Amino acid sequence: MTKPRVLIAEELSPATVEALGPDFEIITCDGANRAELLAAIVDVDAILVRSATMVDAEALDVAKRLKVVARAGVGLDNVDVKAATQAGVMVVNAPTSNIVSAAELAVGLLLASARNIAPANEALHNGEWKRSKYTGVEVADKVIGIVGLGRIGVLVAQRLSAFGVRLIAYDPYVQPARAAQLGVRMVTLDELLAESDFITIHLPKTPETVGLIGEAELRKTKPTVHIVNAARGGIIDETALYNAIVDGRVAGAGLDVYAKEPCTDSPLFTLETVVATPHLGASTDEAQEKAGISVARSVRLALAGELVPDAVNVQGGNLHEDIKPLVPLAEKLGAIACALADAAIVRVEVEVRGAVVEHDLRVLELSTTKGVFQTLVHDPVSFVNAPVLAEQRGVDISLKTDPMSDDHKNLLTVSITQTDGVTVCISGTVAGSAHQAKVVELNGFDIDVPVSTHMAFFRYHDRPGVVGQVGNLLGGSGINIAGMQVSRDYEGHALMVLTVDSPISQELVDQIIADIGAHTGKAVTL
Repeated sequence: MTKPRVLIAEELSPATVEALGPDFEIITCDGANRAELLAAIVDVDAILVRSATMVDAEALDVAKRLKVVARAGVGLDNVDVKAATQAGVMVVNAPTSNIVSAAELAVGLLLASARNIAPANEALHNGEWKRSKYTGVEVADKVIGIVGLGRIGVLVAQRLSAFGVRLIAYDPYVQPARAAQLGVRMVTLDELLAESDFITIHLPKTPETVGLIGEAELRKTKPTVHIVNAARGGIIDETALYNAIVDGRVAGAGLDVYAKEPCTDSPLFTLETVVATPHLGASTDEAQEKAGISVARSVRLALAGELVPDAVNVQGGNLHEDIKPLVPLAEKLGAIACALADAAIVRVEVEVRGAVVEHDLRVLELSTTKGVFQTLVHDPVSFVNAPVLAEQRGVDISLKTDPMSDDHKNLLTVSITQTDGVTVCISGTVAGSAHQAKVVELNGFDIDVPVSTHMAFFRYHDRPGVVGQVGNLLGGSGINIAGMQVSRDYEGHALMVLTVDSPISQELVDQIIADIGAHTGKAVTL
């Protein structure tokens, strides 16, 4: 038999080829050379890239044999995941490859800011000896505020604890008991801003976290605070940070990421108290080697037809045909349930009903877990790291089955229990030959709504005119309603579920809640 062909389109760690082993025919090309890439990708089964190779719809169209695109790193900006999914090509990356490197860089930036290392170095290179000008501060006995206690945040906490510091953290999705095991006290964001001598950010970039630390927040800090962002650009308002440093409300900053990249002309770069690096979080030999080995293993699994732990787009692997349509449904229900939660999560229960229970359904538990955590963590969530994330946060995941399903051929229910005891329960199914994903029940309300990229949920006391009010408010904001359904219970409460063509801002959600007197309201983007 002919060996599967694997194209390595960029320079990767030698360990990558070693991890692939002798079972593949390895060819190489310069992926940044478009003509060379398009010629080489025609008859390969897999391609391994870093960031310089664009695997877009054009490349996928000519790659008739391609089964997997492997990105030796975390980001997937250079891979058209949607086009790959439509073409049936699996996309994998290495979500855990850079977490140590990113954590170490954050600690390095914190120390560099505390001790004025960057400006002192530059002065000495310019022939100036300025010991007194660059007097710094010790980290020992200081309060370190960690914004986002995910995998990288935990690594930073573990490393900084050796300096004899007091650790506090803000993360609405981490339970205090779990944080206490790490020696971290959970606080509100306002408390963290007020108490911290150093603040380090480790959050994913989402609509909720963009601009999280802006002008108002920076007026709550100590004037001696140093702020580090080695997570994602845009979480700190860069203009507000510049003004705060210039006004003496913030002592210094260490930055590795920026709202727009590449960034070479930020006003922040004119300040001596800002140490800046060009997005070097994953730029270590070790991270690159880990990334190469990780994706090589994923390629081996994918080409063997097995479940791929780090598949980021779909359902590859050895799955029964009846289960495949339920995998994306499970992920979406998990994501919606998580978005509707208001507190930290302690338990996720997945229940599957119907004839499909005769098969191995563990992938549905994994897919639900992936959906729950995909918007809560810094890096992409995969089948392999989703249960690890749940374990790190002390979230119990369980799966139960029942062959009986009265109203649907197969029914999948996700129940999330919060720390306050409140449960969010959502059920869905797939319908028709196209396997359309639908939500059929939410917290006791019977509905029948297709799962959409942009959705909104409002619970209120039923009365005339509410539908018109909501329609007018959305229309006035230029948001088109694709679908709307209202369900009500025997006590006069109603649930309105909308699918819309564009995201609904939190400000508009708040306005709708106020105008219709809603008990709750949430907009969800999947």
